[in-house]
Amino acid sequence: MLNKFLIVNVICFLLCVSLFGQDKKNKKTRDTLTVENNSKISEPIDPLSPAKAAFYSAVLPGLGQAYNKKYWKIPIVYGALGTGIYFYTSNNKEYKRYRDAYKTRLAGFEDDEFYGRITLDGLQRAQKFYRKNKEVSLLVCIGIYALNIIDANVDAHLLQYNVNDNLTLYPHFKVNELDTKSDVGLTLNFKF
Repeated sequence: MLNKFLIVNVICFLLCVSLFGQDKKNKKTRDTLTVENNSKISEPIDPLSPAKAAFYSAVLPGLGQAYNKKYWKIPIVYGALGTGIYFYTSNNKEYKRYRDAYKTRLAGFEDDEFYGRITLDGLQRAQKFYRKNKEVSLLVCIGIYALNIIDANVDAHLLQYNVNDNLTLYPHFKVNELDTKSDVGLTLNFKF
């Protein structure tokens, strides 16, 4: 009940803010526009920047991160892709070893490297195991490649976002001196 009352009061306060925003005493208008000396002109937004970053990352993984000047992400991209490729190639190699041994046994030969240690059924299970791991590794590589492109695109979008101090949202924690209870809240500041 108290929360609903508080929410209704906050909404009413926000709706009434526009009433206090006008100065009724001074109704003079100015004909000139003044610019503060410390005002900063922001760079224009390039709407093609996220598309360029995504394209560069699609052409060469990590190039979109370099375009966004996030150089520390490039080793992460190559490390993740290299790990996926390593597991794909090692699982593919093991799959081919067991497949070749299985084919040799089916042809009637008994000179494969697993003869006497692994049965024909064991060779089939090993083939399925390594084939599944190979396919999962390939999917992981494709996923990491896609995440590389998505990261470059999203990062380019976020670089164009205005994060100056004219609009800030600060959490605050305050101890009430009257009843020594703590209050938690958010402060939203607008600077015009």
